Amino acid sequence: MTKLSAFWRLTGAGWALVRADALVPREVEPLLPPSARWAGRLLRLFAGPAARRGRPGERLARVLEHEGPAAIKMGQFLSTRADIFGTAFAEDLSHLKDRLAPFPLAEAKAEIVRNLGKPLDAIYAEIGEPVAAASLAQAHPAVLLDGRKAAVKVLRPGIERRVAQDSAVLRLAARLAEKLAPAARRLRPTEFVEVVIRALDLEMDLRFEAAGCAELGEAMATDPYMRAPLVCWEGVGKRVLTLTWAEGTPLSDPAALDLPGLDRKALAENVTRGFLAQALDHGLFHADLHEGNLFVAAPSAVVAVDYGILGRLGPGERRYLAEILYGFLNRDYARVAKVHFDAGYVPAHQDMDAFAQALRAVGEPVFGRNAREVSMGRLLAQLFEITALFDMALRPELVLLQKTMVTVEGVARRIDPTHDLWAAADPVVRRWIGRELSPAAKAKDFADEALRAIRALARLAEAPPASTVVTVEREQAWPLLWFLVGAATAGAAFVTGLLLAR
Repeated sequence: MTKLSAFWRLTGAGWALVRADALVPREVEPLLPPSARWAGRLLRLFAGPAARRGRPGERLARVLEHEGPAAIKMGQFLSTRADIFGTAFAEDLSHLKDRLAPFPLAEAKAEIVRNLGKPLDAIYAEIGEPVAAASLAQAHPAVLLDGRKAAVKVLRPGIERRVAQDSAVLRLAARLAEKLAPAARRLRPTEFVEVVIRALDLEMDLRFEAAGCAELGEAMATDPYMRAPLVCWEGVGKRVLTLTWAEGTPLSDPAALDLPGLDRKALAENVTRGFLAQALDHGLFHADLHEGNLFVAAPSAVVAVDYGILGRLGPGERRYLAEILYGFLNRDYARVAKVHFDAGYVPAHQDMDAFAQALRAVGEPVFGRNAREVSMGRLLAQLFEITALFDMALRPELVLLQKTMVTVEGVARRIDPTHDLWAAADPVVRRWIGRELSPAAKAKDFADEALRAIRALARLAEAPPASTVVTVEREQAWPLLWFLVGAATAGAAFVTGLLLAR
């Protein structure tokens, strides 16, 4: 895509934002410097009817939905930055809907054959009309040759070209934002856009989604909270994904919560505990757990679909999450502060006691209130705001974790308005603390460290490093010897001359 084409498409998107009052929203005017305030007022002269409907985040979400897959993905990632934009704005963006009209079944069948390199009847007994369509792909019901019901996901024809065009526009917008809007530099626009584009590239290779579903499905199978469909590998290609059918009713269906025999309290707990068990016990979690991706069945079964976005946490991040939740549950702010410093999230030159005091300012308003009124996701967002004051480098995986927690929390409380998120989280967090930080676990860690040290010493003994031999070259004595010979010869000649002269 040429720079001129990208510029014109960006101009069109900018005009849509102006019409919706989503570029310099009137709600943020008091926070702006005078020059930006006047610019916002000028732009609002061109606003349309959409500018009067909803909050800034809702208006922006509507524009992004219209602009296509890259814009939708950017909005989803912006929703993870509550630390910059505020919780309300982030929550509005997290409700972005990605729905389009489906493309014909004949095109989908041709794409499946082309991508898998085999006829349809070699894998499927039948394939039906699409049941869901988004900007990147659509899903079809199918029956496998062994009789199992399946879901077949097929990328839209030509979507790679559309995403490449959108990516060029995003890159141009990021460069302009860095040059023209100094306040936007905190978001690191060019780096942020590259993360969005990378995520889109991964989502357009459905083999990655198949692998993620299989990996997380194995992790889910160790707990009773949530399940994943099985991957039908013979029906997997770069542009095609086949999974066993997710039994149940999608939570996005208004009738889902009225299913006979449904235990709403247990269902909400399974959603919360399923997510936390994934994150803490396995370091791998489904990062897009909205209602459309959750299927439920009585009494409290949950099946998650759509594994295009997964979050990963290393051992350090998992300990960080468990200890801060445990610390807040027990009002132990000194412990929470120490975890931040031990993990290296807060620089060592900062004052740990002052940081613990700041954490108390976040945690104390929580206590004395009904637990159902306390948002764990918002508490984490406030925590990240506080840590920014202490030069904490916020890691992307923690931001994605916080965004997912906000989504899970909202889903659980829509299932059961009386859901106590902290009570639901407590057994999972305490199980992790008991397993990983018990005296036995610490003794095991010490033994593992000692074993690694012994093995390292054994490797050194078996193959000691080559000793370094320093060779010092001494100057040869020959030049000095010839000088002395010459001097003696000259002296002898001089003496001989004197004797002959007599």
